[in-house]
Amino acid sequence: QEQLVESGGGLVQAGGSLRLSCSASGIIFSIYAMGWYRQAPGEQREMVATITRDGRTNYKDSVKGRFTISRDNAKNTVYLQMNSLKPEDTDVYYCHVRIRFAEHDLDYWGQGTQVTVSS
Repeated sequence: QEQLVESGGGLVQAGGSLRLSCSASGIIFSIYAMGWYRQAPGEQREMVATITRDGRTNYKDSVKGRFTISRDNAKNTVYLQMNSLKPEDTDVYYCHVRIRFAEHDLDYWGQGTQVTVSS
């Protein structure tokens, strides 16, 4: 069964760092893209950073220069290094995996990990 297991969330002071990890298991197809999204209560889920299998990255404007996404294709694992954290980065962070077929995409989501940045 497909499963995304996230780790690395927690509480940190403003200016601090955290590293999120997400390992995908049970997925038999080649993963096209992996990424991180975040969502506050009552808000829509938004993209934080994504990375394709060949290493192309995309970042939310407000995290550029502070967050770095990377992946280990052999381990089906994606990482998000978060530096210079701000209170507004506080959210639940969700790991995302996309499988791309010829005519459709298949998406998987992790259970979410809380990131709290205190001022």
